[in-house]
Amino acid sequence: MPHPSPLRLAGLLCCLAVLTACSSDGSDPAARTLSSDGTSTVPDVSPDPATGPPSDPPSDPPSAPTPLHVAVGGATPSPTEVRVLLARGADAAATDAQGRTAEDLARELGHDRVAALLARADEPVADPRAALLRAASAGDPDAAALALRAGARVDVRDERRRTPLLLAVIDDRLEVAALLARLGADPDAVDVQQDSPWLVTGVTGSVAMGQLLLPLDPDVTLRNRYGGVSIIPASERGHVAYVRWALQHTDVDVDHVNDLGWTALLEAVVLGEGTERWQRVVGILLAHGADPDLPDRDGVTALQHARARGYDEIAALLSR
Repeated sequence: MPHPSPLRLAGLLCCLAVLTACSSDGSDPAARTLSSDGTSTVPDVSPDPATGPPSDPPSDPPSAPTPLHVAVGGATPSPTEVRVLLARGADAAATDAQGRTAEDLARELGHDRVAALLARADEPVADPRAALLRAASAGDPDAAALALRAGARVDVRDERRRTPLLLAVIDDRLEVAALLARLGADPDAVDVQQDSPWLVTGVTGSVAMGQLLLPLDPDVTLRNRYGGVSIIPASERGHVAYVRWALQHTDVDVDHVNDLGWTALLEAVVLGEGTERWQRVVGILLAHGADPDLPDRDGVTALQHARARGYDEIAALLSR
């Protein structure tokens, strides 16, 4: 066998020396680097005094309160907000940082009605459409929210094409209407006899319902089956507060003529009772610019009708 050359032997001896030095300080030979003078060094991996040793990975942050928790919390919960959230599919089983569901929080705060609603959040609803229509008519906002959560459409129709909002307005179900309004119900949806939620506020005379629907931007020019706008049936029925409110807060035409040839002023005289309520309605209509000289189809004015009926107080108002 040939002997190794002196140069190769020197190289082998150098490598052996390096390996011996590495094993003597317990370091990994692969981690060593060569310094500028050719000697091997081990990188310094000791903790930085300024930052300290590496910290453990951060743990998950505590659960933030959900919108349901926020709606439930506080001295006075917001039932409408809870219903809206449930109708939109909010997770009733979600917990806060203390591990409480919204129902747990409601019970803890003594909000028993809200807690009872949350307890029913995921109960099955056999026929969501029919359940919503029933709830709207009966004035049950909790049942309405659960029907919507189960899949009922907010503007579903019954056999007479009445929407849940229209049914709620007919019987002045304010809580149900508030829920439906928040969910975008249509205030102008008409049924088979040309009634809409907005038009029916003139029949019921509910200022509160009118105020609830007004942010939905209802069409105040819509006409009922008699061709009238909302203040005409309101004037006929002597709804003093409604007539005043509607004329103050909407652009409804005070002199609109319906298909019978009557304005709100004529209806207040012809179909009213001439007592204080109708006297006040006549005064409000006149104060908002109603024309007392507009006649009906037979050419008879409101003043002539008032005198013929012996409504002296109304005749006096119309004579000014």
